[in-house]
Amino acid sequence: MFTTETDNDDILQLLPRLQDDDAGVRRIALIALADLEDPDSLPFLTGALLHDVDAEVRFEAARLLEAWEETEVVSALCTALTDTSQQVRGAAAQSLSLLKEPQSGLVILPWAEHADEQVRQSAFRALRELRLPDSSGAAIQALQDTSAGVRREAVGVLGWLKHTEALPELARLASSDADIEVRRAAVGALAFASDEQTLPALQAALTDPEWQVREEAAKTLGKLAHHHSGEALLAALQDDYWQVRLQAARALGKLRYLPALESLLITLQHSISNLRKEAALALGELGSAQAIPALQQAGQDGDPEVRKAVRIALQQLAQASS
Repeated sequence: MFTTETDNDDILQLLPRLQDDDAGVRRIALIALADLEDPDSLPFLTGALLHDVDAEVRFEAARLLEAWEETEVVSALCTALTDTSQQVRGAAAQSLSLLKEPQSGLVILPWAEHADEQVRQSAFRALRELRLPDSSGAAIQALQDTSAGVRREAVGVLGWLKHTEALPELARLASSDADIEVRRAAVGALAFASDEQTLPALQAALTDPEWQVREEAAKTLGKLAHHHSGEALLAALQDDYWQVRLQAARALGKLRYLPALESLLITLQHSISNLRKEAALALGELGSAQAIPALQQAGQDGDPEVRKAVRIALQQLAQASS
C-alpha cells in the first residue's frame, strides 16, 4: 500500500505545485516528479490520475506511469480505463500494454469481464504479452464476445500463450468470424499449431474475400511449413494482390515445393521488384538447377535488392550441387 509520506526533499519541493490552481502548473509538476524516478512519487502520480479534475493532468499521469509495475499503479491504470475522458482511457490502456511482469496480469484479469467493451478490449490487450496462464479461460470465453475488438484481443492472448486447447475455436474464427481483423488475428494465432489439424482452416483462409486475411494465411503457412499446403500456396501465387503473392512465394521457398518452379520463374519477371526478390530467394530454396539460367539473367535486374537476392539464390544452388 502506498503512503504519501516522504522525506525526499525534491518531492517535497514539488508538492505545492502539484496542488496549484493552474492545471498547467500541476501537469508540469507531474513531469518533474516522474523524472525523479523515485517510488515515493508514485502515490502522487496515481492520486493525480484518479482524482485531478483536469483531464490533461490525468492524461499526463497515465502516460508517466507506464514504466512502473507496482500493484497500486496497475490498479490505478485499470481504474483509469473507465475515465470520462477518452484521451485518459487511451493513455491508461497504452501504459498497461507496456507492462512486462506476469504478476501484473493478476490485477488486470478481473477487468477483462467489465461491462464496458472498451475496458475489456484494453484489458486483453494488456494481458497479451504478459503470457499469464490464468488468462486463458477468460480469453477463450471472450472469443464469443459481441465486440469484435474484444474477440481480436482475446485471440492475441491465446496466440501468445500458445494455448492448444483453443485451436479448434481459433480455426473457427479464422474461417467464419464476420470481422476481417478477427479473422486475420485468428489466422496469425494458428502459427503455434504443431500438427496439421488447423491446415484446412488456413488453406480456406487463402481464399478469404479480404486480401489481408489471405496474406496472413500465406505467412502463417510459411511459418508452419506443412508440405501439404504447397498446392494451396501455389494457387495463391496467382492472387490479385501482390502482397499475397509475396507471402506465398516466401512460403513456397520454405516448403521447397518443387511444383512451384515454373510459377516462380514467371514471378521472377514481375513488374513489382519485391515479388522478383522473393521469387529469386524462393528459387534458391527450391534447390533446382533448372532455375540457374533465369537467375543468371536476373542478375542484371535494375533493383539492387533483387540482384542481392539473386546472388544469394545462386550461392545456394551452387552449394546444393557441390
